[in-house]
Amino acid sequence: MTTTGAEALHDERYRIAASRDARFDGQFVTAVHSTGIYCRPSCPARTPRSTGVTFYRTSAAAHLAGFRACRRCLPEATPGSPEWDLREDVAGRAMRLVVDGVVDREGVPGLASRVGYSERQLNRIMTEELGAGPKALSSAHRAQTARTLLTASDLSIADVAFAAGFTSIRQFNDTVREVFALTPTELRARRRSAPSADGALRVHLPARPPFDAQGLLEWHALHALAGIEQVGTTAAGRVASYGRLLDLPGGPAWFRASAADPDVAASSAGRRTDGRGRTGLDLLVRLTDLSDLPTLVARVRALFDLDADPVAVDSALAAVPELAPVVQRVPGMRLPGAVDPHEVVFRTLIGQQVSVAAARTAQTRLVAALGAPVPDGLVPDGSGPDGSGPDEPGARLFPRAAVIAERGHEVLRGPAARVDTIMRVAAALVDGSLVVDGGQSLDDLRSGLLAVKGIGPWTADYVALRVRHHPDLFLHSDLAVRNGAQELGLPGTARELSLWSERVAPWRSYLTMHCWRPIIDRAMDRTAATSTNSGKEPR
Repeated sequence: MTTTGAEALHDERYRIAASRDARFDGQFVTAVHSTGIYCRPSCPARTPRSTGVTFYRTSAAAHLAGFRACRRCLPEATPGSPEWDLREDVAGRAMRLVVDGVVDREGVPGLASRVGYSERQLNRIMTEELGAGPKALSSAHRAQTARTLLTASDLSIADVAFAAGFTSIRQFNDTVREVFALTPTELRARRRSAPSADGALRVHLPARPPFDAQGLLEWHALHALAGIEQVGTTAAGRVASYGRLLDLPGGPAWFRASAADPDVAASSAGRRTDGRGRTGLDLLVRLTDLSDLPTLVARVRALFDLDADPVAVDSALAAVPELAPVVQRVPGMRLPGAVDPHEVVFRTLIGQQVSVAAARTAQTRLVAALGAPVPDGLVPDGSGPDGSGPDEPGARLFPRAAVIAERGHEVLRGPAARVDTIMRVAAALVDGSLVVDGGQSLDDLRSGLLAVKGIGPWTADYVALRVRHHPDLFLHSDLAVRNGAQELGLPGTARELSLWSERVAPWRSYLTMHCWRPIIDRAMDRTAATSTNSGKEPR
């Protein structure tokens, strides 16, 4: 008997579910016909017969089919699918925008306009590809936001409902009961951790193991700007946390991220029954508008590459003999993403052909001169035992493109050609002739940047790696990458290195990070030694 593609896919997913392989959590859900619930692939419950289950690519599709979330394995509390970073098609681009909250802010017409299709076409494409249309997918994200607020805050049930984007208490109650088979009050009673004493939200963001959280904390710390970003350190001078301000639709917001305690077996949303500790990040969050929480979560997940499949990446890299010891030393390498695409563009242009320290000086000067101050009480200085404390002095947002276009010439220093490029980019972002966001295809993002006079391939590829979060971009012309590659025993010239990197496609962005890693390690060692020798108090 000939097996169809759909049958083969069903059999493959059934084998994954039967083996309870946690690597695939978030990539699909298993709907059980007899119970009417859907589970993550690693659910510890007994696996039904193959004929008794249906697999859906998204929880929204399972909702539409009449299934509810499993109370035992909490399928909504998993990492997202790495598929959305890989896909260049309409469904992948649209899904990245749905996760960022575009449907909640602009509606389905706004989403359709961004991807260049009619509402009808987009709904048909997403339903065919993902099993649910934009509205259903957005509704599923609202349910996840509601769960987070119920379990991480002391907000009233009514406040949670409207903060999560629901238009009525009844709609909120019905959706929570439909998705989780629990009332909002019952869901809140299952939380294991208390909210922060100062009113901030505590949120756990899961990731697939292995997860090199320390590596990304150090990467962001090395590039941190005073006023926007804060770095917490241990008594030994090592990076313990990273915090920053960001400009969201509802106003300024702030978070502080630290690696989740692996010895903690219970999640903030309920109990874990498999005995495994948590992998991911723990956030302390303050928002001007609580409805911005799902957008903040989506952007922090992108900033730390939390939806990546590290086993697939590490397996491909470790299969190359020269990289096997490198992967063994640092498993679970992640890519640095972006919380603000325009900010990444400006910081990249300002930092061209100068040291990291010189770039930080110039970028900090821009922020101090043109950045908007934030309200009191939003950014703590981190002196409290839970990361709280009095206000951080001088806290400001990164200036918007419109402000840089109007006043950037007053602050920017350096070669005239570079300043002119920055001003052209600012004007183009303001008038819409240049678009830079995570919902674009790689080709559209790169071609748009390269069309601007003064922007070359390195800048376009670096911005794409950060903003588009593309896994297969290798910055072979970057001097630090070439120096790091030589330390790893790889070819030293740009051309030879570029050709050599094809061995690890489609994961060359992660090779870029491994090549950067020796330089970052030395920089952080110097910082730790300086902090220890100076007797500086940890934050």
